[in-house]
Amino acid sequence: MSKIIFSVTNDLSYDQRMHRIASSLAEAGYDVLLVGRKLKKSESVKSRPFAQKRLSCFFTSGFLFYAEYNLRLFLFLVFQTADIVCAIDLDTILPVYLVTAIKNQKRVYDAHELFSELTEIVTRPLIHKIWLAIERFAVPKFTEGYTVNGSIAEELLKRYGVKYRVIRNLPEKIFFEKTLGTTDERFLIYQGAVNEGRCFEALIPAMKDVNTRLVICGTGNFLQKARELVRQNFLELKIEFRGNLLPEQLKQLTPQAYAGITLFESTGMNQYYSLANRFFDYMMAGIPQLCVNYPEYAAINGQFEVAYLVNNNQRATIAAALNNLLLNNVLYENLRSNCLEARQIFNWEREEQILLDFYKTL
Repeated sequence: MSKIIFSVTNDLSYDQRMHRIASSLAEAGYDVLLVGRKLKKSESVKSRPFAQKRLSCFFTSGFLFYAEYNLRLFLFLVFQTADIVCAIDLDTILPVYLVTAIKNQKRVYDAHELFSELTEIVTRPLIHKIWLAIERFAVPKFTEGYTVNGSIAEELLKRYGVKYRVIRNLPEKIFFEKTLGTTDERFLIYQGAVNEGRCFEALIPAMKDVNTRLVICGTGNFLQKARELVRQNFLELKIEFRGNLLPEQLKQLTPQAYAGITLFESTGMNQYYSLANRFFDYMMAGIPQLCVNYPEYAAINGQFEVAYLVNNNQRATIAAALNNLLLNNVLYENLRSNCLEARQIFNWEREEQILLDFYKTL
């Protein structure tokens, strides 16, 4: 039985993507260990078909956090036995490379995003230069890997000559019952990281002109600024912050929403080439969504029109689009019907076969 170790920097409690990947491989007979981060507010470890290890750090953000976590991860991995070690994104790639080079282990790179092109990185020249240097050094040394969409796979091939498989981050096939209440009870939902580049500067003021509530589920580097924007626009009764919710809680809440929101600024190639988890989570829950008209979303919407696409992220555009979803029943029901059809195709039960085939070939 081959042993695979996956490494991430985030709190394992909320990482649905890694839960799916690790569970699928463990159920297929692999010995899987998922290594992540332990925070003061971390949930207790739940029993899963794979093993978990959480590393505690003194620093919680910034350069010192990444330096400390990478050192702790290296020291942990160097004393572990494994057949394959997988780095999830650029922020764990260095210790995985060093350990696998020292111990002659197989290594895999899982590019969940084009990390060096995140908005919060490309807008800071020195930080961008550092991460780009790490990427240029390490990625070519990972000849085996996969990523979440074709656009990122093509970019990595162009930059570094690595040909990675595409394994999309699709949700498990759970067919929810629609539980919409009266018109007054309708609410919109945003789930995911509350980070820079997610258009909260336009979305929050736009809610002044939209006659419903917005529930934001998640945390991130823009959370405090988002809360301040809500206060500045006197929207405390209209916008609710729920913080991080466990996957089980999101699966209960999301299908109760009227529509979802998937917005990204075009600053940074990662946003433009994104294919966010939430796009498919809304689809699986059977709710339409407001979404940016970027290549990966447009391609899927060309197959199944599940989202109302907008060509810019201006406040007026967002407000008009949300009101159209709320008031145009024909449009809404058409999108919702397409969600129910599309989720038969875009689900983890189908996508995991690509994952299993990838690790089988290793």
